[in-house]
Amino acid sequence: MITSGINFTNFKIKKKTNLVKKLLFSLLEKKTEVINSLSQNYKNNFDKKILEKYKKVSNYRIIGMGGSTLGSQAIYDFLNHKIKKNFLFIDNLQAHRLRNKKKNLTNLIVSKSGNTIETIVNANILLKKKDKNIFITENKNSYLFLLAEKLKADIIHHNNFIGGRYSVLSEVGMLPAELMGLKSKNFKQLNELIKNKKFINALISNVSSTLYFIKRKKFNSIIINYDQKSENLFKWYQQLVAESLGKHQKGLLPVVSNMPKDNHSVMQLYLDGFKNNFFTFFYVNEQKSDKINNSSILSSQKYLKNKNLSQIMLAQKKATENVFKNKNIPFRSFEIYKRDEKTLGELFCFFILETILLGQSMKLNPFDQPSVELIKKETKKLLI
Repeated sequence: MITSGINFTNFKIKKKTNLVKKLLFSLLEKKTEVINSLSQNYKNNFDKKILEKYKKVSNYRIIGMGGSTLGSQAIYDFLNHKIKKNFLFIDNLQAHRLRNKKKNLTNLIVSKSGNTIETIVNANILLKKKDKNIFITENKNSYLFLLAEKLKADIIHHNNFIGGRYSVLSEVGMLPAELMGLKSKNFKQLNELIKNKKFINALISNVSSTLYFIKRKKFNSIIINYDQKSENLFKWYQQLVAESLGKHQKGLLPVVSNMPKDNHSVMQLYLDGFKNNFFTFFYVNEQKSDKINNSSILSSQKYLKNKNLSQIMLAQKKATENVFKNKNIPFRSFEIYKRDEKTLGELFCFFILETILLGQSMKLNPFDQPSVELIKKETKKLLI
């Protein structure tokens, strides 16, 4: 166990850890805005007044792209059992398929730059005069900032030192979390985690292992996910890793593989195909899980009696890990025992610190995305 809610088994290889250890302590000492956002010290750019104003609203629509929505989607799905409000996410240009006819709809329009073309288009198509709107964007005269003023909407200033994919524990993810009825302070676990030797050692060892794989040209990071409610957590992780590290002909390709469905499609390749992959197993122990109907089970499958779905998937996960061990396929494993804000906050911290440390170790800037900007400029040229 690295914390009370997470059991973590790291890759079984020998590796050097001194460089990563130095980088981690240097990173924590600098206390950048990104690192600060993971802790209780960070002050969100919203207050109780805004929360009280929307306290009775039941239906929300979040409009944004990439890091502007992926974090809040991950929170909404992972902790859905605790949330009584309805959230709809518009994160692509098929917004017309997702029109919400419910009354008293409140929109959250999220864009750091305020000039994201897809968010502008979706806001233009979907926003109606009677809607209530909250804009989360930088404090500058961008398109969306000016639109918010025109609509007399509430404006929450996006911290301009925190990029979208690192913003989940800033106002970008924490305002939606509060509106969902969750407590943002419970996500902020860095203060405690840096005192936890098991967490620190696991993080350092994990980053060192990943660097070992990269040097041996293993560039595909496959997430073997046994929890449907975590699919958006790993879509968030996919953007975090790919956009942060995919530069200068370097990087990692995170692939989300949902189990047990993918046992019947790509697992054959994982086991016997090319060998430039390494794997992450992820399982959440559900306290309440559908049970097998014993009266309908034939005697040939009697081993399924008295089992629930969570037990069956755990057996599938452990069986797959055993096969991976026998075939010397590298993997790490997360087993989650508490589905709450604290555990999710710990996972956010682990993956964010992991990504930054990998970037620094690979001599990359983990905070920019220069090539994506090229596509934005080219798109604008073609539309003029």
